[in-house]
Amino acid sequence: MELAKLMGAKVYALYVLNKNAYAPSVLETPIHLGSSWNVMEEMLRQEGNDAIQYAKKVAKDKGIDYEGVVVEGDPASAILEFAEQNKADIIIMGTLGKGGLERFLLGSVTDKVVRHSKVPVLVVKKQKQN
Repeated sequence: MELAKLMGAKVYALYVLNKNAYAPSVLETPIHLGSSWNVMEEMLRQEGNDAIQYAKKVAKDKGIDYEGVVVEGDPASAILEFAEQNKADIIIMGTLGKGGLERFLLGSVTDKVVRHSKVPVLVVKKQKQN
């Protein structure tokens, strides 16, 4: 937000709801668990809305032009598409700092965005909490 304030830029806060990351395979899921997945989806959607509202408050407190958006889809693809459609000058995103086998197995949204973005990407590593 400080960077946006210094540059007089508009901030878009984007939360991507990746339903596929939590969707079980057809073979693993008994039919009676269907409502549990609806609950999980609602929790993720609420998490996204909470994050968007928090960013909105910070932007408002600093007098920054702001728009928050929650979308569904593959996170890396959605971020890249959103940046292109909204003519973003820069993408700023966090990373959990996963590496090695965990990153290989799970894939890295940040890594995919960095490799495929047409605009600069600023990556902010999550600080460890004491």
